[in-house]
Amino acid sequence: MSGTLYVTGTPIGNLSDFSPRAAQTLSEVDFIAAEDTRVTLKLLNHLGIKKPMVSYYEHNRRERGEMICARIEQGENCAIVTDAGMPCISDPGEDLVKLCAERGIKTVVIPGPSAVVSALAVSGLPTGRFTFEGFLSVNKKSRGEHLKTLLREKRTMIFYEAPHKLPATLKDFYDIFGDRKLSIVRELTKIHEEVIRTTTKLAAEQLADGSVKGEIVLVLEGAAEETIDTYTLEDAVEIARQLIAGGERATDAAKQAASMTGLKKNEIYRELIV
Repeated sequence: MSGTLYVTGTPIGNLSDFSPRAAQTLSEVDFIAAEDTRVTLKLLNHLGIKKPMVSYYEHNRRERGEMICARIEQGENCAIVTDAGMPCISDPGEDLVKLCAERGIKTVVIPGPSAVVSALAVSGLPTGRFTFEGFLSVNKKSRGEHLKTLLREKRTMIFYEAPHKLPATLKDFYDIFGDRKLSIVRELTKIHEEVIRTTTKLAAEQLADGSVKGEIVLVLEGAAEETIDTYTLEDAVEIARQLIAGGERATDAAKQAASMTGLKKNEIYRELIV
């Protein structure tokens, strides 16, 4: 009988946030797939748990994914964990869950802390509708193209960012979006947790020196209703082309562009393949 994959959230800083159910899961599974076994070992030592681990990260996910699934199909139970937060969110665990789905392997989620939702909750910005954009590219051109597709996005936008890239990202935010509300949330649940509620203009001017350190989540105000212009078909096709350049299939790009612009997907797709 096939086993189960347990997608298990881990603390994003404070180990006290680890739930009793998550601890029980790690103690009962046959093995753990960990992003960094050294990081997970510290958590296991804190909990007094000894359990076999296999590394599963971006550069070995294809080979290890097959091996993990094979073990589960033979009856073993596996917990997948990331270094901090929920696996599969900007994390290669997404591929393992997809592989399990394709092979009919049962998957159970053990909820845990998420930097995305936690940052949104304390940002002071609207929480009813939001979009998570993950990490922005280190390449200036690619980063700019990504942000331009969000220019008329009305929902609150959430990004992950590394401290050494923050000054360039803040400049791009102001250059592309103009002056909007921005919350910079750093070191969530840790000793130096901080929420900087500012604007894109002030942030670009005052935080360009690289003084903001730690794990960073950026929460950006969406476009105001009155600033949203009507899209032309040409605009929608250009958005779709940028999405394709970023790796999306033409059909998916046309669908996303249609959602963003209010134009018909079929019309956008027709122009793409001409």
